[in-house]
Amino acid sequence: MRVLFLFLIFCINLSAQSQEQWLVGKVFIHGSGEPLPGATVSLLSGKSVVTSSTGGFRIPSSSISDTIIVSSVGYENLRLAIASTPLQIYLKPTGKQMEEVVITGTMRAIQRSASPVPVEVYSPQFFRKNPTPTIFDALQMVNGVRPQLNCNVCNTGDIHINGMEGPYTMVLIDGMPIVSSLASVYGLQGIPNSLVERIEIVKGPAASLYGSEAIGGLINVITRSPSKAPAISIEYSATSWREHNIDAGFRFRTGPKSQALVGINYFNFTHRYDKNKDNFTDLTLQNRLSLFQKISWKRKDDRQAGIAIRLFTEDRYGGEMQWTRQFRGGDSVYGEQISTKRAELIGNYQLPVSEKINASWSANTHSQRSAYGNTIFNADQHIGFAQLTWEKNAGSHHQLLSGIVGRYTWYDDNTAATADSSGIINQPDRIFLPGIFLQDEITLNSKHQLLAGLRYDHDKRHGSIWTPRAAWKWQISEVEHLRLNAGTGFRVVNLFTEDHAALTGARKVIIEGDLKPEQSLNGNINYTRKFIFNRGYMNLEAAAWYTYFRNRILPDYNTDPDAIIYRNLDGYALSRGSSLNIEASFSNQLRLTAGFTLQDISIVEKDETGKKTANRQILTEPWSGTWTISYTFGKTGWSADYTGNVYGPMKLPLVSSLDPRNPYSPVWSMQNLQLTKKYSNGFEWFGGVKNLLNFTPARNNNFIIARANDPFDKQVERDGSGNILATPDNPYAMSFDPNYVYAPNQGRKLFFGIRYHYKGRN
Repeated sequence: MRVLFLFLIFCINLSAQSQEQWLVGKVFIHGSGEPLPGATVSLLSGKSVVTSSTGGFRIPSSSISDTIIVSSVGYENLRLAIASTPLQIYLKPTGKQMEEVVITGTMRAIQRSASPVPVEVYSPQFFRKNPTPTIFDALQMVNGVRPQLNCNVCNTGDIHINGMEGPYTMVLIDGMPIVSSLASVYGLQGIPNSLVERIEIVKGPAASLYGSEAIGGLINVITRSPSKAPAISIEYSATSWREHNIDAGFRFRTGPKSQALVGINYFNFTHRYDKNKDNFTDLTLQNRLSLFQKISWKRKDDRQAGIAIRLFTEDRYGGEMQWTRQFRGGDSVYGEQISTKRAELIGNYQLPVSEKINASWSANTHSQRSAYGNTIFNADQHIGFAQLTWEKNAGSHHQLLSGIVGRYTWYDDNTAATADSSGIINQPDRIFLPGIFLQDEITLNSKHQLLAGLRYDHDKRHGSIWTPRAAWKWQISEVEHLRLNAGTGFRVVNLFTEDHAALTGARKVIIEGDLKPEQSLNGNINYTRKFIFNRGYMNLEAAAWYTYFRNRILPDYNTDPDAIIYRNLDGYALSRGSSLNIEASFSNQLRLTAGFTLQDISIVEKDETGKKTANRQILTEPWSGTWTISYTFGKTGWSADYTGNVYGPMKLPLVSSLDPRNPYSPVWSMQNLQLTKKYSNGFEWFGGVKNLLNFTPARNNNFIIARANDPFDKQVERDGSGNILATPDNPYAMSFDPNYVYAPNQGRKLFFGIRYHYKGRN
């Protein structure tokens, strides 16, 4: 018995010792050999740890022969049997690794987790969960970002970030301010999806680096480097509404040290639908072609050099079903027809010196010929931009970035915006806006990082404009970060008169007083946390913001029903809110994202008695949500995606006190379902249903377009003061107006497409 007792004690002690064994090691990035912090190290027994800032880990194991699973976002998962300890593990980056490197927040290539400025990054794979023919449409999947249609007839629009309207959103292509003013919607159309590497979004003012128009946020479309793009990439899709979209990209060598990437996008929709029976097209007819070419050179010490050009042409039409081109500009059959031609040039060159000095430039020309009923709108715009930046390490704790910039804008149209005070002599708008900026990223210690920046711009009309900003990042732990940002923004007066309410022929444009530049003061807080599960992870991001605006330029539609009066706000405007984003993955088969935004966009101004009153901004939802749920069926190549949006009630633009249409939109949702099959030879097909609930604005209204039966107001009667009278033919005292729009008129539709990718050799 004593021997048996001693044997049991020995076994228990041995078991305890085995349970107390520790597996130690480090995780590195394959290729570079750099440590990989934040990677998840798991055992089949269920225990998990996260690697430290040096890539190290220590995990208890009951057996030295256990199996270990190592994973990290942007890297290939690795599963291996443990033979000895300590371990040296190397993870290979995937295409998603590029999502972890951002440039927009600080204008420097930096790990996303290390950036003191919160930057949201989205890959083409994310947008393929709900494929769309344009980036403009694709952005509806991003929480807090909403494509807003501004015209029920021609379907042009802009991008809202956290409720702020399109003029406050700067759109960049490869960091260059290609898209602005006249091209707010066209700049996000026709970019071949096969050429997009990722899209970076900064919410909140970024004027201290990017200048005017980056007052509410910015969207940076990063195109692929030719050396990393597939040799061939082709996608074709079609819908039951007879829409056709072709997207193709090709890579080839142009010399021993240069490669080129060519992209083509063609979209065609020429079939007229009138399902709401108002004799107007439900969806604008479009015929669009875009060509893109990018060349990069391989240089000594990996210095950058590249140039890209994009050509864009489009014809779009919306209006009465019987309209043809012979009615263009006339007053018998109403139609809105827009012809657009656009060319863009982007370039960058890193100087051959020991310091990191980059020169970048862009130029674009935009020509638009439009007819809105019997109102002709012709406009031309030319923009040149140049920038020189210098990155410099000032000791071990300071990373400096300085730059000088210059932007020249020439704009001309046939409206009051480019006429002298008499309104007779045409005076094209010429604006030269030079600037200089300095930014210092300060590493206080391993946990705290501070960013301070200041920009100075000079406008001959407004004088000196200063825009400072500051940011602080606290790394609470390897998986938890807190960021605080504060700064100012500005937007110089650049009145874009293609306001569709002004161009329907029913309203004229009046500019009241000398308009001053708009300014904003912003503060926001951002918190991120990563949670590790046995076979998955969840990323949580919470944010809150507050923005105070001065000198907002607001259109007044109410004082005169036949005019739009532009003036600086006699008061102030507020944008405040909070948002929550969740990204999760379970067993590499089930993935989901969800986002929710709560916001209050209000305008405070004085009434006739001098009392301040607050009014909610029209076409702005008080809350919204987005989601994606994706499931991969093992290794079969099959996957399913369920995506959607939901929006709270928006205040809508009514045209009279008797207008019977709903003053607020209902809670409405767009939901989509997609099934995809991938093959090992590079082919894949996809198909599904969009707008599952078949929602359109007509569901809650007797009509959408005001007086669609009389688009030229020929039967509208007015009193001696010009006010519209209620008559038997016009019981609601309305004039023709197509601007009551908050959601697409396109109902449920089926879609189908095929893709092909051939990686080739570099």
